[in-house]
Order: sequence, then structure tokens, then C-alpha cells
Amino acid sequence: MSSGKAILIVDDDPAIHALIGSILQPEQHAIESAYNGEDGLSRLLEGHYDLVLTDLRMPGMDGLTLLSRIHQLRPETKVVVMTAESTPLSVATAIKDRAFSYLGKPLSPVSLKETVNAALNIPVEPDDIEVISALPGWISLQLRCKMGTADRLGQFFRELVTGVTPLERDSISAAFRELLMNAIEHGGKSDPDQKVNLTYLRTSRSIIYYIRDPGPGFSFADLPHAAVSNRPDEPFGHAEIREQLGIRPGGFGILLTKNFADELLYSEKGNEVMLIKYLQP
Repeated sequence: MSSGKAILIVDDDPAIHALIGSILQPEQHAIESAYNGEDGLSRLLEGHYDLVLTDLRMPGMDGLTLLSRIHQLRPETKVVVMTAESTPLSVATAIKDRAFSYLGKPLSPVSLKETVNAALNIPVEPDDIEVISALPGWISLQLRCKMGTADRLGQFFRELVTGVTPLERDSISAAFRELLMNAIEHGGKSDPDQKVNLTYLRTSRSIIYYIRDPGPGFSFADLPHAAVSNRPDEPFGHAEIREQLGIRPGGFGILLTKNFADELLYSEKGNEVMLIKYLQP
């Protein structure tokens, strides 16, 4: 993790300031505290911060209003939104106003460190994520093929999964992330000049993800580097092939996603996929 960065924490709960400070203390960042949105905005106008961690619900100016003002006045400043009361609307608004990431409370030390590390080290361009629709039940995005973007969106989309058990939430989130990483890495060749289209739909009885990548597509008959192609007596046969091809370890994405999803549909070309998870009435 980069050291010596300027971080501003905006939260009305002193315990959160103490917790974040203790987690990030070994990195020797310059951490400052503001206990409401108005004070946080004043500090931003007076000085420079590499990262702002803001609570969502605060007296006076709330975190989303602060995010919007930062976007207008200091667009280069990265913002991570934190909340114990996440809603689809707040997630959609945070994406639209270009929050870097979104963390649910109680804060996980591991997730916090990883998110702060990513925010301080991953270069972000204003058009990395283009918002086409930001309604709570219909979010459509176009994003550049950067693996860091998949990690960022994983945090947002995890918070969108409500009305299910914690295990189902983790499974759905993992399946979505695998599909998005495949689209960026294999369809877009991790080329930031290429773009992936992503749509999330929430109906009364289902969660639907639709992803279209810019690649030529694929056939399930021609995936020797993926676990889905392994013979029953060689469950890790694809690992050797990936090593020979110089591909990162893994290859379990499609196999895992098939187990997590109620339906997994691919277009004839193979560069479009739809994941459907049905919800209990």
C-alpha cells in the first residue's frame, strides 16, 4: 500500500474514526477527521486529499450530497462511500456520482485495506465507467476493459443484492464478478480502449445481469484452459494448459457461475451472457 497519502474521514461516529485509524495506522497515512458533511467539504476546499472515506447517513449534509459536491468541485479526489443502511438507490447514486467504491458496515479490516490500497494506487479516468441508466432497478453501464474496474464494481453490485441469505449474496456476487472479469480479460483482452456493456435488472422475483464484451465470442467446445472443459478424472487438467499459455491461475469462473446461477444463458456468438437468480416470493 502507498504510504504518506492524505486521507479524510467524514463520519459522525467517533468510533468509526478510531477504527479506521487503527486499521490504517501501520501505513503511516496522514489521516484527518471531519464529523459532518459541511466540515468535510470545507476541509476539501482548503486542502488536498488523495482519498475521502465518507459515511452515507449524517446530520445535515449526507454522504451522497457530499460525494456530488466533491465530484463538482474536486473531481480528481477519490471517494469511498460507507454505510450500514445500503439501498439500491444509494448504490445507483454513488455509481452515477463516480464514487470509487462502496463499503458496507460493519467495516471489514481486510476489505477496508484492499479498498484504500486500490483507491490510492489504481489510476482512474473519468470515462472508465459511463453511466447509461442509474435507476435502482435498472443500472446500465459501459466500462473500459480494466481489471481494476471489475474489482471496483464488485463492491457496488454486492450491495445491490438484497432479500437473500448472506451465503446467496456472496455466491451471486462472486458469479457476477467472474463473468465480468472474463468479459474484460478474454473478450476485451484487458485493452482499456475496448469497452464492456453491463446491465443489472432487479424485478420482484429475480436478479438479472447482462454482459456484452467486444470480443469475437467463444464456443464451449474450445475452452481447454477453463475448468468447465476438464474430464471428470482430471478436475485440474486446465491448470497446466493455462500455465503453458501464460494465463493467470484460475479458470473456474464459468464452472462456478453455472453452480451459482439459476440460469446462465450465452448468445450464439458467445460474447453476450445473461445470469439469472430467482428470488423466493
